[in-house]
Amino acid sequence: MTSRRSLLSLLALLPLTTSAAPPQTPPTPQPPTPKTAVIVVDIQGDFTEAHKGSLAVPGTDATYLAAVAAATSSLKAAGLPIFATQDWHPANHISFFSNHPGRKPFESISLNGRTQVLWPPHCIRKSQGANLLLDRNLFSAVVQKGKDKRYDSYSGFKDDGGSSTRMESLLRKADISHVIVYGVATDYCVRATALDAAAAGFHVTMITDLSRGVAPASTTQALADLKAKGVRVVPKLSDALPPTPSTPTPR
Repeated sequence: MTSRRSLLSLLALLPLTTSAAPPQTPPTPQPPTPKTAVIVVDIQGDFTEAHKGSLAVPGTDATYLAAVAAATSSLKAAGLPIFATQDWHPANHISFFSNHPGRKPFESISLNGRTQVLWPPHCIRKSQGANLLLDRNLFSAVVQKGKDKRYDSYSGFKDDGGSSTRMESLLRKADISHVIVYGVATDYCVRATALDAAAAGFHVTMITDLSRGVAPASTTQALADLKAKGVRVVPKLSDALPPTPSTPTPR
């Protein structure tokens, strides 16, 4: 009995302890927000009606240019990096009908195993018609294309001969996973740029309201081609903006 009392007395002298707090469940990691960039394709004088360009695409009037400028400015203000493509041809470029005696504009010929559309001379480097029509300060970089006289270059990523531009390396360096593409022309340079972006592994969204095509039939086909390769085709800028991560609902 004495030993029991002694044990209880000793226990009474020990400090009271609280029960250990249950381990906290670590928060569920949220997926990273996709890093998105914008590629504005060939907004140059020679491709626009507003500037009476030599290869003006239908619908490229002052209203269209104002819409493109406003959209691009808003995307820049939202923090998205903006890249421009720019046709930058030598005067003796293979795609100019004037460099093929007896040929007419918009004829197609076979050239080194490829079908080549013959265009009016356009976007000759350092000419007024080659100038970009948007504020250069909007762009993180301007990627010039079509500089090799031997090859056409609709895509902002590579020319018809397979030579790459700086576009993919710029996007990789910026850790970009998604790209928004718009500009002129839907059925040529926008189509080729978007397809090559998708082929390179980027998630691609193309905006129709901010793009214009050379011809209705080829524009319709271009949009079908883009969708078939997994490009997301949307009508408006608001449909193209990157998603905002959802906030978990409190329990």
